[in-house]
Amino acid sequence: MKNEKEALPEIVSQEEWQEARNKLLAKEKELTRELDKLAAERRRLPMVLVEEDYTFTGPEGDVTLLDLFHGRRQLIVYCAMLEPGASPCEGCSMVMDNIGHNLVHVNARDTTFVFTSPAPQEEITELQQRMDWDAPWYTDQGRRFADDFGAGKGFAVNVFIRDDENNVYRTYFTTARGGELFDTNFRLLDLTPYGRQENWEDSPEGWPQSEPYTWWKLHDEYED
Repeated sequence: MKNEKEALPEIVSQEEWQEARNKLLAKEKELTRELDKLAAERRRLPMVLVEEDYTFTGPEGDVTLLDLFHGRRQLIVYCAMLEPGASPCEGCSMVMDNIGHNLVHVNARDTTFVFTSPAPQEEITELQQRMDWDAPWYTDQGRRFADDFGAGKGFAVNVFIRDDENNVYRTYFTTARGGELFDTNFRLLDLTPYGRQENWEDSPEGWPQSEPYTWWKLHDEYED
């Protein structure tokens, strides 16, 4: 039986719903196992020595790539889209919103996470205060790091590890939809019947949809 009044899923009995849910659950479990296999492959990727010197500016002044580790073994660097004098990127801002207290748990596993961008520290600090963000965020001097590690004018995520002699190695890189791993908001919307409500999604006819990116805002710009 279809609900003809508005775009809603089909109405079925509890038994029919449970049967459909069990079929989807089997696929979800299989996907989880495949993602575990993919993570295992990621842990076995080779690494490459970082031979160039990179300088960043933070609240404590100028620092090196090694300094960004803050004494830990591993480092994740998110190159954010914030140019000097430019408006912040809504997508990168979503990522920062979703970081929250996660870094405490990440730090507990000998891993540091930082943001970088070409904007000067005064602009970064002003935005952090406005948006109530406290994740470490450094200025990429001359945007050399962003250019050398795949961000260009966009964003990128790079992972590094250091050895006992403090040599730094690059182990992983992703960009584009790879950045969605930070976005809890998308994970939550993916659980719902309407999904993200973006027109690239495979949804039933009549489901509400709009262009991607156009609805994204800084969290203090949404109307209630």
